[in-house]
Amino acid sequence: MSVRQEENGTWTAQVWYHDYNGERRHKTKRGFETEEEALAWHDEYAVEAEGSVSSSLAAFVETYLEDIRPRIRESTYENKVYTIKSKILPYLGHMRMDEIEPVDIVRWQNRLMKATNSRGEQYSPTYLRTVNNQLTAIFNHASRLYGLKDSPCKKTQRMGSSEASEMQFWTKEEYLKFADAISDKPFSYHAFEVLYWCGLREGEMLALTPNDLDFERSLLYVRKSYRRAHGQDIITDPKTPKSVRKVQMPTFLRDELEEYVKQLGIAPDERIFTVTKHCLYHEMKRGSQLAGVKKIRVHDLRHSHVSLLIDLGFSAVAIADRLGHESADITFRYAHLFPDKQSAMADALDEMKR
Repeated sequence: MSVRQEENGTWTAQVWYHDYNGERRHKTKRGFETEEEALAWHDEYAVEAEGSVSSSLAAFVETYLEDIRPRIRESTYENKVYTIKSKILPYLGHMRMDEIEPVDIVRWQNRLMKATNSRGEQYSPTYLRTVNNQLTAIFNHASRLYGLKDSPCKKTQRMGSSEASEMQFWTKEEYLKFADAISDKPFSYHAFEVLYWCGLREGEMLALTPNDLDFERSLLYVRKSYRRAHGQDIITDPKTPKSVRKVQMPTFLRDELEEYVKQLGIAPDERIFTVTKHCLYHEMKRGSQLAGVKKIRVHDLRHSHVSLLIDLGFSAVAIADRLGHESADITFRYAHLFPDKQSAMADALDEMKR
């Protein structure tokens, strides 16, 4: 019996289904006040659990998320959930998967391209491309594993752009003005010193403890990342295996941090910077205004660090090792910042030919 009444008068529904590996599983839900509610849930979940593409997009998304969750980082999963629930389901969630046409995708794109965020600004081309890619991923998943004949996204042009607008970064002079402006708050000053002079990601910096700093050898060890989610502090592994690394600190920064950590008087395994990313954004805005320098994002300090290293003559391989990137990524993303060596190469070949 798929629906039954319990001794306390409530109703329980149970669904048996096969997952995409062909294994038989079941799902039980209790506490329905009426038999009709239990049957309605049973019928809806039965379609969803089998991953049927005749279900609504909203129902299939639950299957999609359940499938991918074990394979991705929790922060990535949460970002996907937010993107899907805020940018896709309000427009397409009520429609059946196998009845969504390319024209429906185009209309969804047009509405999103006209939409604005909480600040009244239109979404950036790169963000629109990210959202578009997420919808494509859902339909590809349905085609690959659940028998959807064809993805409507294939016949549409993707909205947005994979190319970000011109990269923003500060020169050393701009950063020094900013650092002087925020020096009235020691936690802000030292946090931004780490970000600019070491090129760490925000989460990497916020996860630092005294155990991660070797002052004798001027080394900073990146071994974890911090994020705030659902009102809790969460420490995870860094973004990629390559992100686990040691960063040589300049002597002046080592001395600054050593003195600052002593003043804090914290345990070796306590976080040095007990603030959130939101606090960093606020301080970035405050310092930029006080210093009179152009507004950039906190993450752009990482770009600023790369720009500084390129100006100092370091190779893409050396920079990638410091930042926890692949050297090909550095070459591709920052190619316009590296000096053009073509003329010098041609001159050298001419000289060799003689």
